[in-house]
Amino acid sequence: MPHFTLDYSANVETHTDISGLCDCLRLAAIETGVFPLAGIRVRAFAANHVSIADGDPKHGYIDISVRLRAGRDLETRKAATQAIFDAVRNYLAPAMDAHSLALSLEMRDIDPALSPKCGTIRDHMQKVDQP
Repeated sequence: MPHFTLDYSANVETHTDISGLCDCLRLAAIETGVFPLAGIRVRAFAANHVSIADGDPKHGYIDISVRLRAGRDLETRKAATQAIFDAVRNYLAPAMDAHSLALSLEMRDIDPALSPKCGTIRDHMQKVDQP
């Protein structure tokens, strides 16, 4: 874990590389050193029907939800949240300078007692040579 979900207004696609944003999130998560590499998941979903602020269709939004297994202390989560938000904000700076765009991020814990997991990603990842 974590799972990153981007919910965004479809009009953002005209001025933002969403695939690139997904990679930005993945790399930012890795750089925090807080999350296991094999557990990082990033996905994005466009909202085709939105109504924002005064109703002007030029407005857009990107809302990022980060769900992760409980167990990290608040200071670690706060630092990771800020580092990831800063990376995304830097990535989006050109779009935010030129367009009406709201950006938000929320990190929350998942109760491990209510969230069973299994997978084989680690079995299929490239092996990294250790010195």
